[in-house]
Amino acid sequence: MAVGSVLVTGGTGYIGSFTALALLEADYKVVIVDSLYNSSEEVVNRIELICGKRPAFYKLDITDEAALDKVFDDHPDIDNVIHFAALKAVGESAEIPLEYYRVNVYGSICLLRSMTKHNVTNIVFSSSATVYGDATRFPNMIPIPEHCPIGPTNTYGRTKSTVELVITDHIEAQRNNAKKQGQSGEQWNAALLRYFNPAGSHPSGVMGENPLGVPYNLLPLLAQVAIGKREKLLVYGDDYKSKDGTAIRDYIHVLDLAKGHLVALNYLREHHPGVRAWNLGTGKGSTVFDMIKAFSATVRRDLPYQVVGRRPGDVLDLTANPTLANTELNWKTELTLEDACRDLWKWTKNNPEGYNQSPPKEFVDKLLAQRKHGG
Repeated sequence: MAVGSVLVTGGTGYIGSFTALALLEADYKVVIVDSLYNSSEEVVNRIELICGKRPAFYKLDITDEAALDKVFDDHPDIDNVIHFAALKAVGESAEIPLEYYRVNVYGSICLLRSMTKHNVTNIVFSSSATVYGDATRFPNMIPIPEHCPIGPTNTYGRTKSTVELVITDHIEAQRNNAKKQGQSGEQWNAALLRYFNPAGSHPSGVMGENPLGVPYNLLPLLAQVAIGKREKLLVYGDDYKSKDGTAIRDYIHVLDLAKGHLVALNYLREHHPGVRAWNLGTGKGSTVFDMIKAFSATVRRDLPYQVVGRRPGDVLDLTANPTLANTELNWKTELTLEDACRDLWKWTKNNPEGYNQSPPKEFVDKLLAQRKHGG
């Protein structure tokens, strides 16, 4: 299959940057748009450092349809979109819900309108396992399959499930409109990728998660405790019905997750399935205490934590049933929780200021030597 050109929205963020890297390594052309609200343009340099190719970059807000139009006008060869741009913190979404709907839902509508004007017909959407809400309310839904009823318990999850509906309605309408005109409409396709808890960093140590302000994910918080930026980890609730009372999550290495986006895009281009939802996860659940133990083992010391009350909107168990992606996309996770902890620690320990510092010279020299010798 001939490679194409992909617009990656939110492409300097954590998962977006790793997906842009995976696309470039697979010989796609990549254009990144990002508002840099919670990320750094330095990511573009790190992507180039790792793979030797530089994505085009535009600083713009996803809610600015005219700015999106200009990007499509500048790059008429863009024929696919992978859409990450969104606000993404569960707790914050309860405090500023209108801003979450404005950016996540209205921003997605602006993107779809601009795509349609420029006849760009494939979209891979970065959705979330939060769309399922509390899957334990149904029998036999843990690990969670794609047919589990949607029922988010927080504003962030509701914005994601709303965008899934908007994309589904849009793609189906475009297919129906094409059929009325005597065409197949099969070029209109969408992948809704519901993923669980991304973790880890690039094994080179030059690229990782770099949240501006307080991280919202467990592992980066633990890493900040380990390097002394944070006194202790807060554990939200130890009264869940799990083996140790803490909530259960499915942690997936960000490299495996990025590869999932690449194979989903290839599937849309090759099979024209219309709208498909796939879970991207490992199928293995870990409690918060499991994670504290795993990361403490990586850093070789016990990390301090304090149990506090549950957060509103949190659920007991978000573990994926990834069978559909395993069989249809021929994709499965290859990296372990230990790999994710090791790679995250290498990144955090050696880049305490994230992208606000130069990457360690020894890591850069090693990368350049690898590229010189063809990988």
